[in-house]
Amino acid sequence: MEERWETIILTPDEDHTGVYTLTLNRPQAMNALNTQMARDLIDCFLYLEDLNDIRVLILTAQGDKSFCVGADLKERKGMTNKEWQKQHDIFEEAYGKLRNFSFPVIAAVNGFALGGGMEMMLSCDLRVIADHAKMGLPEVTLGIIPGVGGTQLLPRAVPLGLAKEALFRGNQMKAEQAKEMGLANDVVPYDTLMDKTLEIARDIGKNAPLSLKSIKQAVSNGLETDINTALTIELDQYYKCANSEDRQEGILAFNEKRKPNWQGR
Repeated sequence: MEERWETIILTPDEDHTGVYTLTLNRPQAMNALNTQMARDLIDCFLYLEDLNDIRVLILTAQGDKSFCVGADLKERKGMTNKEWQKQHDIFEEAYGKLRNFSFPVIAAVNGFALGGGMEMMLSCDLRVIADHAKMGLPEVTLGIIPGVGGTQLLPRAVPLGLAKEALFRGNQMKAEQAKEMGLANDVVPYDTLMDKTLEIARDIGKNAPLSLKSIKQAVSNGLETDINTALTIELDQYYKCANSEDRQEGILAFNEKRKPNWQGR
């Protein structure tokens, strides 16, 4: 377990599956995002990108009440416009590191995911949500709008009308509503949240690391363009894998009826 950060904890899977869990650790503040947490997240993602054994990252938080309730408004009280923007620049960098992380990221949403907390959840590739959790983007009720991806990520995840309604109303939705909208890969009881998330993560982690990275790149970048350009992006990523040592190992392992020994090369 890495204890180099003030507000987060990084833990490798005890079964050595290439799964790491990043836990937000400000339960006394409902895991609200303050400047220190954003700095910790930036440093942690830089650290994670240098690890040779990582395959999947789980993002969750301490306790059963809150995943993250967004920016710490107590810290923001009395900020000048310049101070607010300086802090927001740090938040943007942290969320950018999360969205662009090389390997799959699964959010294990253990409680309230509001504002920046919901944007954090949306920035992950998959979402497993505890059945008591609630989420929403209430920025409109505070005189602002989502500023770290909410207005762009939500319409890409659910039908446009539903996304706009959630953004315009600023209300909270229950876990089952999120699943009906297509936001959740699964909704489970809190007591089984990490077991279910680890099950998915370990299943993903068994696969070729270069393939995982290439799939994420192809899907994320391809969605931002037209179909012909997207297919070119896919083909580029395809040959990165097809020309790799891991592709040779995968075919060999299949024919020898054994598990492949991936090297990430």
